[in-house]
Amino acid sequence: QVQLVESGGGLVQAGGSLRLSCAASGRTFSTYAMGWFRQAPGKEREFVAGISWGGRSTYYADSVKGRFTISRDNAKNTVYLQMNSLKPEDTAVYSCAADTRSRFIRPTGYDSWGQGTQVTVSS
Repeated sequence: QVQLVESGGGLVQAGGSLRLSCAASGRTFSTYAMGWFRQAPGKEREFVAGISWGGRSTYYADSVKGRFTISRDNAKNTVYLQMNSLKPEDTAVYSCAADTRSRFIRPTGYDSWGQGTQVTVSS
């Protein structure tokens, strides 16, 4: 079992930046893929970004490609989501998730979740 704790959310103006962090514990961090998801009120949860166990492979949803960057530091058991050029439509609760059954990125199969952190982008 993996425990995940996110931090770094908040309120930012459109065009601004935020960096989310997700600290993991409980299982060797470098053995599984990680992902970031978001859910806005009244909308389905969206798979925003994913990263493989070693960090060599990444995935981005079209809605964030070119603006968001996912990275991981296996020495610190932490995954990050750098969000630049934020838009009001990026407003959502962002959650990190661990796919402990896969080293590689998948859109589904994540079995451990953080509590989520609110990101609000004002226009």
